[in-house]
Amino acid sequence: MRMIFKVSFYVRSNYENKSGKSPLMIRIYLNKEMLNVGSSGIYVDKKLWCNSTSRMKGRTQEALVVNAQLDEISTSFQEIFKRHESDADLTLEKIKNFFLGKDKAKITFLEFYDDYLKELQAQVGTIKAKATYHKYSGTKRHFENFLRYKYRRKDLVPKELTHQVINDFETYLRSVANLKINTATKILKFFKTVVRDAQKKDLITHDPFMNHHFQLEYVDRGFLTDEEIKCIMEKEFPTARLEAVRDIFIFSCFCGLAYIDVANLTQDNIVTLDGKRWIMTTRQKTKVPSNILLLDIPAMIIEKYRGRTKDGKLLPILSNQKMNSYLKEIGDVCGIKKNLTYHLASHSKFFYSLNISKLSILKNVTANDLETSYILFLSQLCNIQRTL
Repeated sequence: MRMIFKVSFYVRSNYENKSGKSPLMIRIYLNKEMLNVGSSGIYVDKKLWCNSTSRMKGRTQEALVVNAQLDEISTSFQEIFKRHESDADLTLEKIKNFFLGKDKAKITFLEFYDDYLKELQAQVGTIKAKATYHKYSGTKRHFENFLRYKYRRKDLVPKELTHQVINDFETYLRSVANLKINTATKILKFFKTVVRDAQKKDLITHDPFMNHHFQLEYVDRGFLTDEEIKCIMEKEFPTARLEAVRDIFIFSCFCGLAYIDVANLTQDNIVTLDGKRWIMTTRQKTKVPSNILLLDIPAMIIEKYRGRTKDGKLLPILSNQKMNSYLKEIGDVCGIKKNLTYHLASHSKFFYSLNISKLSILKNVTANDLETSYILFLSQLCNIQRTL
């Protein structure tokens, strides 16, 4: 016999919170049986509630958000029912327990996060970069600090991770943690990835990020002009350390490679084809292959440091932090007012060879997000026109 399952909501009219709103309760049906699940965690003005549709009346922002949350709850129940519809002993109580997570071993959200980090760490060096692991572990530290600050708690159970908690976390990041909008948004996106994994494993049966809009503001990342790069190239520096940092930075300006991609280069990445030498590598961040014609100046820099590197690396590059520290000193010496960082090298590339097609240039400057790709494209437009 075919089973009929449905979900409905009703207002608990004998209770109101300080805002005068009443909780919405969940009720589920299987054939002719009925079971009250409990509170949905959502509060509404009972005057705006429609019993016949089990939804809020009207098209206000509040009504749209509440009704979308109710749709999500209904969908979660329906998915549970479909997964277990063939179970001979399926009951409303079991469906309720599946929804509430009582069928699973008791695990807190941060315990799950720890397991997620262990899986991620096991992938470092193969399909994940070490920097990726640090970003997710850093996100966890932010969330732990948030729980202690906002709720005076060390952890929470998965079902407590609500839309309100996400909103509070975002507010904390931008106010108490004093992070910029874009930084806070990146942390929230990392956090959302972990939450999505918890949902896939049925640890979380709702979507705390439903109707959450990530905010980003445009940032002028800047780029170096030809004159500024020429000034850096021609400047004489008092120490070999500054000279080496300058040389490696100029190498990136010509090749358009990020710090980590230059740090990963070895002599094996230099390949000769048809009498021309190429840098053939794969970008660590985007996993996109890059074939870059080795021009005279970067070739001279490679020869200058041949045999002076460790572990077979192509160039004696320092840590990213030290490189940026020395670049600030170089910027001061050269009278460059911009915030000179290694990242600017990929925004200021030279492609003066007629043997590089426009398509190759555009492929080379493409990043893994639209904003960065646009910046890189604009920084090359004048050079492309000059070349052609």
